[in-house]
Amino acid sequence: MKKDLLSLLDLEKTDFEDLFDRALQLKKRYAQGIHDRVLTGKSLGLIFDKKSTRTRIAFETAMIQLGGHPIYMSTQDTQISRNEPAEDTARVLSRYIDCLAMRTFDHALVETFAAASSIPVINALTDWFHPCQILSDIMTIIEHKGGYRNVKIAWVGDGNNVANSWVNAASVLGLTLTVACPEDHMVTQQIIKASGADAMDHIRFTTDPKEAVKHADVVYTDVWASMGEEDELQNRLAAFDGFQVNRDLLTRAAPDVLVMHCLPAHRGEEISEQVLEAPGAAFWDQAENKRHMHKAILETLILRKKSDE
Repeated sequence: MKKDLLSLLDLEKTDFEDLFDRALQLKKRYAQGIHDRVLTGKSLGLIFDKKSTRTRIAFETAMIQLGGHPIYMSTQDTQISRNEPAEDTARVLSRYIDCLAMRTFDHALVETFAAASSIPVINALTDWFHPCQILSDIMTIIEHKGGYRNVKIAWVGDGNNVANSWVNAASVLGLTLTVACPEDHMVTQQIIKASGADAMDHIRFTTDPKEAVKHADVVYTDVWASMGEEDELQNRLAAFDGFQVNRDLLTRAAPDVLVMHCLPAHRGEEISEQVLEAPGAAFWDQAENKRHMHKAILETLILRKKSDE
């Protein structure tokens, strides 16, 4: 039976562990010049409504390096733009390709595609979740911290799709997570309750970034205005006063704190230039690891479906 990845709540703890192990193995093998062509003859469809650098190129190179073929499709280039029902497009694509990754605004659209498709569907970002990003981010934490257990993670910024996926990951893996957002930009109660985080002591929510980063091993931030919210930026600059991840804020964190950002960054807004350009920063490891994690995801989902046929 095919498996989709629409949010991290679709995964069991063992699924996380398997993906981390395989992604790290694939990264090591690639560095050694070993090319795992396990998806030769397979194809990945990419339907993107939202612009992308890292996610798109990571998926495309991941598929190519595994021996498969990516096919990029802007929504405007498909019959979806002429009001073909999503279900019909999903059924047709299921006859052509082996997996579909979607990057769009409305999470319900990805759910519709998944329900109508006979192939695995991957959420490559929606307004609600960004599951593949967090999988590669935890992989980065494992590399830098030796694991994710007993690691204190602080989110500082907007309660956006990346924050939502951190809450989901924390609920499944038991991560120690503190989320700090302005009151009007907090992770919604719908997301919190759906993950079960409201009943978990190891997941906390606060409006105080200084409290959130206290003794934190990892401090994570993201842009204050996500795609589609750019017209709100001026109002958000005032709302997020005090939430910039800078050297002063980080003095409250652990001495060896790992600072993370999924990029692109707005330098001087959510993160300072000094922090972003600090020697040994992990941001570029994060970006690279998307490719290796996407390999693990694609291999797992596509070969799982093949083995079930």
